[in-house]
Amino acid sequence: PQARQTIVIVINAYISRSCISRMGRLGVELGKSVVFQEADAETRVDVRESVRGQDIFIIQTIPRDVNTAIMELLVMAYALKTSCAKNIIGVIPYFPYSKQCKMRKRGSIVCKLLASMLAKAGLTHIITMDLHQKEIQGFFNFPVDNLRASPFLLQYIQEEIPDYRNAIIVAKSPSAAKRAQSYAERLRLGLAVIHGEANHSESDMADGRQSPPLSRTTPGHTGLELPLMMAKEKPPITVVGDVGGRIAIIIDDIIDDVEDFVAAAEILKERGAYKIYIMATHGLLSAEAPRLIEESQIDEVVVTNTVPHEVQKLQCPKIKTVDVSMILAEAIRRIHNGESMAYLFRNITVDD
Repeated sequence: PQARQTIVIVINAYISRSCISRMGRLGVELGKSVVFQEADAETRVDVRESVRGQDIFIIQTIPRDVNTAIMELLVMAYALKTSCAKNIIGVIPYFPYSKQCKMRKRGSIVCKLLASMLAKAGLTHIITMDLHQKEIQGFFNFPVDNLRASPFLLQYIQEEIPDYRNAIIVAKSPSAAKRAQSYAERLRLGLAVIHGEANHSESDMADGRQSPPLSRTTPGHTGLELPLMMAKEKPPITVVGDVGGRIAIIIDDIIDDVEDFVAAAEILKERGAYKIYIMATHGLLSAEAPRLIEESQIDEVVVTNTVPHEVQKLQCPKIKTVDVSMILAEAIRRIHNGESMAYLFRNITVDD
């Protein structure tokens, strides 16, 4: 019988270049496969070697065309499943649609739908990084390893930010306070929270709680009385914590539309912060984000290479990248050898 081995198939090689270079000595082979689009834009894959009984890692970095990337991943996983691969592990550094993990008005929980599609396609395990909400792991009926980028970002703060001891960690909204507190405790720094910032995605208007009629009596049911729905009123923007004469480091998991970050930077400057950094795991930086960052009070935006952003870096020199391929390669190695993953989560807090 054929000896069982591990094969890595790369669909999008953005983060994979350095990741693959670290795996040459592990006995892990780079799979022979092709992913392409037909003239009618249909996705087609061609697996050009036997994968029967093998462990397959599919590395898929989500580019700008997120829906095409998802389809490529699904078709590849299904092709491997029908080719009798033993285990199919998806390495997806940034899990797409993770921001759509809650019910909003009459929408849907798209993240749950995607989890079901991946399972149906044949994936048996996923390695990802800094899910938008940790509860997303419950959407899957197979194991999910949610790695953390915080050790790399903390190292960057300590090594690349001069006088970081004079810094203060800032949460740009109360919902981000737990993550910011985790960073502050490990760096032995203070914590500030920006309160009152508009956050429409979390508002009552967005999640359907304003759907019932605002009148006390429901039309057609004169005997039924409902309590009045009290509208939420946004308080004035304020900063809880002293940032005067400090370096402000804003912590978040995703930076996409940067208007909130730009507004936060202006408030922090008004309150006396003399330098402003933004640390985020996933630098989506969509639309006009590079231009807005370049014209803002923000001094530097530090993101990891979980998603491609080379074009944005050319447009805005304030954007810096931290390489996290090391931890992904180590996760692949440990799963390949059947080792515990606990070492990769040492000193990681629940709120991280």
